[in-house]
Amino acid sequence: MQKRSRLDWMELVEGILLILLGIFTFIYPDSLITGLVIIYGIVAVITGIVDIVIYVKIEKHTGFGPILSLVTGILSVMAGVMLLTYPGAGTWIVAFLFPLWFITHCISRLSHLELTRRLSGNFAYWFSLIINILGLILGFMMIVSPWLSLMSAAYTAGIYLILLGAESIILAFVKYRA
Repeated sequence: MQKRSRLDWMELVEGILLILLGIFTFIYPDSLITGLVIIYGIVAVITGIVDIVIYVKIEKHTGFGPILSLVTGILSVMAGVMLLTYPGAGTWIVAFLFPLWFITHCISRLSHLELTRRLSGNFAYWFSLIINILGLILGFMMIVSPWLSLMSAAYTAGIYLILLGAESIILAFVKYRA
C-alpha cells in the first residue's frame, strides 16, 4: 500500500529557483550573456546536487536510472563550477553547454520515468515525459543551430526553466513512498 510522504523540500526549492530564474530571464533578456552567468552556474550546481541526491535515494529501486542521474548530476555540477569560475565565457556557454545541460538533465529525468509513475502517479509521469521530451528537442535544436541558441537563448531558456521548475514543484507535492 502506498501512502503520501512528506513534501520533498529539495525538489520544491529547486522548482522555485528554476521558475524565478526563468522569469528573471524573460524580464532581462539582454543580461543573459553577461549578468546571469553566475546565477545559471549556481542553478546548475544545485540541479546537479539534486540529481546526485536522486541517485542516492533511489539506488535500491532501479539499476540504470540512478547511475545516469549520478553522471548527469556530476556533469551539471561541473558545468555550474565552470560558469562560476569563468563568467567571461558566457557566450560559449550559452551556445554549447546550455543545450548539453538541457539534454543531460532531460535524459536523467526520462531514465527514471517508470519509477516516477510508480511513486508519483500518472499525472506526474505524463507531465515529466512531455516536459523532458520538449527539453530534448530544444537542446538538439540549439546544438544544430548555435545562432538560434545565441539569438533566442533568453526566451527559450526562460520558457524551459519555468516548465522545468513547474515539474520539480509538481514532483515535490506528489511523491509517494512504497
